[in-house]
Amino acid sequence: MKKKIINTFLILLLGIILGLFSKWLDSISINSNIWWHNIIGYLDLGNFFSNMAIWLFIALIISIYSYTPIRASINVFLFFLGMNISYHLYTVLFIGFNPISYMKTWYILTIISPLLAYISWYAKSDNNLSIIINSIIILVMVSSCFSIGLWYFDFRSILYTIIFILSIIIIYKNPRIITISLIIGLFLSFFIHIPLISN
Repeated sequence: MKKKIINTFLILLLGIILGLFSKWLDSISINSNIWWHNIIGYLDLGNFFSNMAIWLFIALIISIYSYTPIRASINVFLFFLGMNISYHLYTVLFIGFNPISYMKTWYILTIISPLLAYISWYAKSDNNLSIIINSIIILVMVSSCFSIGLWYFDFRSILYTIIFILSIIIIYKNPRIITISLIIGLFLSFFIHIPLISN
């Protein structure tokens, strides 16, 4: 129990730190004379951490590797809560405005995140239910990592492609399940457009 509490606290702390980091990246002015600014600009990290893909990926990791589906729900909820509160406070205190109407969408996501995490925990089950769950996860990750529609498919950047590949690795259970899930998820992604919020 002590280990679980420590792990949950660290996940909350991670959310707080990444929320601050995300808003800092979003507000930094790139100076081409500073070498690490060039890296941020080249990789477009400001937009990358403002997109849903990275947050869904981290939440997926937390869900899959939590001890139980209940722990997955708690951990993901606290991660999003910490991330959103720190992001919101940074914006108010250091940027000088309060994006309350915009943040409502993220707080709604935080409220429903325990249910999504609970379901995602079963992604590595060895049954047909995991195929359904994995197909939905793949559908969402495709929508957030690529530009896709009925007649087109476009790569956004190497970072998003890496996130997608790592997501597949994380939910992998056996060749049959992941193959069927990929076929279903990719097929649906051409027809179902999922509106995803970004910072």
